[in-house]
Amino acid sequence: MKNQEIARILYKIADLLEMEGVDFKPQAYRKAAQNIESLSIDIEEVYKKGELQKIPGVGKSIAEKVKEFLETGRVKKLEELMKKIPVDIERLSEVEGLGPRMIKTLYEKLGVKNLDDLEKAAKEGRIRRLKGFGEKTEKKILENIELARQRQHRFLLGFVLPEANEIVEMLKKHVEKISLAGSIRRRKETVGDVDILAVSSNAKEIMDIFTSMKKVEKVLAKGETKSSVRLYGGIQVDLRIVAPESFGSALQYFTGSKEHNIELRKIAIKKGYKLNEYGLFMGEKRIAGKNEEEVYEALGMQWIPPELRENRGEIEAALNRKLPKLVGYEEVKGDLQMHTKWSDGSNTIKEMIEEARQLGHKFIAITDHVGSLKVAGGMDEREVLEQAKEIEKLREAYDDIYIFHGVEANIMKNGELDVSNNLLKQVDVVLASVHSAFRMEEKEMTTRIIKAIEHEYVDILAHPTCRIIQKREPIKVDMEKILQTAKDNGVIMEINSYPDRLDLNDIHVKLAVDMGVKLSIGTDAHRKDHLQYYKLGIAVARRGWATKEDIINTYTVEKLQKIFKK
Repeated sequence: MKNQEIARILYKIADLLEMEGVDFKPQAYRKAAQNIESLSIDIEEVYKKGELQKIPGVGKSIAEKVKEFLETGRVKKLEELMKKIPVDIERLSEVEGLGPRMIKTLYEKLGVKNLDDLEKAAKEGRIRRLKGFGEKTEKKILENIELARQRQHRFLLGFVLPEANEIVEMLKKHVEKISLAGSIRRRKETVGDVDILAVSSNAKEIMDIFTSMKKVEKVLAKGETKSSVRLYGGIQVDLRIVAPESFGSALQYFTGSKEHNIELRKIAIKKGYKLNEYGLFMGEKRIAGKNEEEVYEALGMQWIPPELRENRGEIEAALNRKLPKLVGYEEVKGDLQMHTKWSDGSNTIKEMIEEARQLGHKFIAITDHVGSLKVAGGMDEREVLEQAKEIEKLREAYDDIYIFHGVEANIMKNGELDVSNNLLKQVDVVLASVHSAFRMEEKEMTTRIIKAIEHEYVDILAHPTCRIIQKREPIKVDMEKILQTAKDNGVIMEINSYPDRLDLNDIHVKLAVDMGVKLSIGTDAHRKDHLQYYKLGIAVARRGWATKEDIINTYTVEKLQKIFKK
């Protein structure tokens, strides 16, 4: 799919227009880019059906640029803008705190065109001399340059996984066995590339099919047992054909992580074995390798789910037969955060319900924004009451799914919510979240969030660290204090499943699980096809050792109603 590549082009145009001081258009391009990159179908199919303008945020002008790229591979508007301001806007924008206007100033005053230029200017102390920058800003830029470089070759799991699964499904009918491997199988939040392993008696045919896929931009290498391609959007995909007797050991080896594999090899050596991608050997004799389970069993341990293979205690637990039974991908019964046209969403409540039913959900929570967050269409009390009436009618229309009426309230700098208790007590569930003043000091931010958690009507703390992967660093908080306060007040901590959030992350989920804090999964969907992201939240939960009991989305409606009434 070319969705990601087109989204990147639109983001670039937005940034370059903002650098020129153009009003309104940058926001329109960004909204279109966000909706295109999260499409669940190939944009080329949408184009062929003549339905580009049915994508939310895609009007006639943007649709023409998408069409131009799909037909010619270029967008003249982008080329014109880049001639005016010849900077690597994509890479420079990845330096946290560096917006388009600042990038323009750096280009005009210091000739900064790329990360190398930026680093040189910062190290030479030239940035601090510019009006509006200063020594503190220069130091922060220098600290974040390396992070921006690391991001260049990483892709969000949520946008890569559907394409990877599509390739696997396409190849499945041509091979005996096939599986994703590497970090994408472990469900890391970002991946550097995609690894696929397969067993086939006709390797040449499989490699021909793989390298000639429509989504391939360039064939990087082609061989009898391994081929590599680059897809449109930039992600590299490697396919390896392995022997049937080695499939399990190869899958274990190429899934990783490196640290996990090192520890397994140590265990193998202690037992007098040799472990590699071809199998587990005693001398020249292969004693395991056909599947992963027999490899782990021969090493004296339980099979370890891929999501746990990070050398964070899973090996010791597996040796002692004490691995938790992780929450299953089919055990989550609903979604506890989503937005509709009542605030800043693109679909009606009914459309969200219909989509949720298609996913098999038994309940959802409609949690539109309320209060002063006008950029997100925050509702007032009158609108909340009107929405309640609509939800009540829809409850009568559907007997196979329950609709919780919720709101997402904004946590102000002083920790108070920007809506009245009178409004909050009229809904089923209240989410509280930070949407501004992200750079407060740790002690101040911790106090702010603790006060919100202690609010009598707050049920769930949404996207608790406020990070946006590859774009915004997490807020600074004392997470143990936050979690303890949540536990003491019966407040649920959210795993926000949107691809660039995944917040709480896996480390904090593990901490919450260890402390006995309950967790919820919410997609933060702003469009009905975003609801599919709930499985990303399950993956984070599994990476954090969460069981079914830890995740309230596995509970019955009746049990949730009791929790929210607290």
